[in-house]
Amino acid sequence: MPLSIRPHLQAVEDAICGADVSFTGVVRTHDGGRAVTSLHYDAHPSADVILDGILARVGAAHRGIRALAASHRIGTLPVGDIALAVAVSAGHRAEAFACCADVVETIKRVLPVWKRRLFEDGSDEWVNLALYSSRRS
Repeated sequence: MPLSIRPHLQAVEDAICGADVSFTGVVRTHDGGRAVTSLHYDAHPSADVILDGILARVGAAHRGIRALAASHRIGTLPVGDIALAVAVSAGHRAEAFACCADVVETIKRVLPVWKRRLFEDGSDEWVNLALYSSRRS
């Protein structure tokens, strides 16, 4: 099912906050100079629990954060679809921006999701398989 940023922003909405910051990671038409037709994401069964832990740890590490929401899409996504949606609410914009960036970078580094790039020429390429394989050994 396609992701939308709107429910993520609604989930963090809080009248006490002066800043809501969001991020959407979108499938683009190219990567490394090659034309991309789609991306396919597979996830470890524990990915949802790990994502919840990431949000708890990163949120606790930043001052003034009131709420966080994030989702990572699994399956085949065509160009233009949202792969990652993140929303953060905070008292002030600096905290919200810093926390949102930290959530995105931590998800990319820690979440056990594998990305397969599908190229226009019919070839494909898996990304970060060794990173996750070595971590689980």
